Amino acid sequence: MTIDRPFSVRGKRVTVVGAARSGVAAAELLVRRGATVILTDVRDHVDDEDRLRASGVDLELGGHHASTFTGADLIVTSPGVPYRQPLVEAARHVGVPVIGELELASRWLRGKIVAITGTKGKSTTTTLTGRMLEAGGHRVLVGGNIGHALSAQVDESTEDTIHVVEASSFQLETADTFHPWIAVLLNFFPDHLDRHVTVEEYAAAKTRIFAQQTAEDWAVLNADDSAALAMAAGRRAHQLLFSMHGELSQGIVVEGDSIVRRTEAGREPLVPLSAIRLLGRHLVADVLAASAVAWLAGVDAGAMTRAVEGFSGLEHALEPVGEVGGVHFVNDSKATNVEAARRAIESFDEGLVVILGGRFKGGDFRDLLEPLQSRRGTVVAIGESRPLIADALGGRVEVHESSDMSSAVRTAFASASPGQTVVLAPACSSFDMFRDYAERGRVFKQEVLRLQEEWNVTREQ
Repeated sequence: MTIDRPFSVRGKRVTVVGAARSGVAAAELLVRRGATVILTDVRDHVDDEDRLRASGVDLELGGHHASTFTGADLIVTSPGVPYRQPLVEAARHVGVPVIGELELASRWLRGKIVAITGTKGKSTTTTLTGRMLEAGGHRVLVGGNIGHALSAQVDESTEDTIHVVEASSFQLETADTFHPWIAVLLNFFPDHLDRHVTVEEYAAAKTRIFAQQTAEDWAVLNADDSAALAMAAGRRAHQLLFSMHGELSQGIVVEGDSIVRRTEAGREPLVPLSAIRLLGRHLVADVLAASAVAWLAGVDAGAMTRAVEGFSGLEHALEPVGEVGGVHFVNDSKATNVEAARRAIESFDEGLVVILGGRFKGGDFRDLLEPLQSRRGTVVAIGESRPLIADALGGRVEVHESSDMSSAVRTAFASASPGQTVVLAPACSSFDMFRDYAERGRVFKQEVLRLQEEWNVTREQ
């Protein structure tokens, strides 16, 4: 959505901090818009160095120089750069404006923005929303914290484009003029406390999604999540609520065997539950949220249903991987906090084996005791958080420890019986052992494939 005042970087010195996907896209966009750009990163080498230099981006690698920050006219940070990074703070202190990549790109978008945030379910909801809108005939670009960085979509943006944007707290904490037509808050529970100082700070970042909305905009909210409702209280946008439990007199609800839109005038069936191809009942809430956005955008029920029928989920989100000796393997590497792991565990029946662990970022592993015990679950602990997991769960749940993913998969397989499930639901970030959650999920799948091959060879002998 176009902002009220013109924004130009022509002739300005802009420092982009962080040369991952978002930073690279921002740097290239800024050069195209006439800025003199330095892209700085602590790594000695980054991807596409030759292309970046050829496009006019100056690279500062292997560390940061203070003058690169304090001498800039504008600083643009990648989501992975902490808000309180010392050199960024020093630049703020001398009056250099600091914005994030999401904020930068949004200032040049020409179409409407649908922004989706929450602690869990952002990627699934964002992807499905995009598919519903496309099925309804809209021109759609999906990106942000998923897929393409928003800066990579600016040149494609038109007045009739709907940008469906996954927005993380890291992106929202630097938002200023970011103005979604529809802002979706899926849920809220403590997370990222290794980055945000307090839960309150994390919540404040999330609520910035509503800050620039007006009475002409919409907030789509989870009526089953009291924290999410409280965070949106008093905002100017109209509210459309969704609920798994069907207790709303108005909103998007599950009623019988369908998702329906309830209004004062009656009910409108939208999507039959039989169309949903996703593992895990909690993912139905993501379908409800996507349906709410699609309804606001004028998408008919038939188009919504076609989109849902064609969507079997995302990689690393309760993704079925395969079967070995009657044991099923599921990859939920995106379950990077305790609440997400709990929801994954609750998606399965008795006899579950859960691979937990990584770099701890807050929460309480004891919250997993009840769902694990009620399913006679077993835990295989990996990563830096192994001692925390053993301390929280040991003695009440069977806990094994493994040093790497290969041994974890094999230990989990040995602990399971035919008909049971092994799920990777780490409840932690991946950064102690892997580059990101996606690499962790891919390694898990590779190890399952190796185990499958070994099992087949053994059976043939």
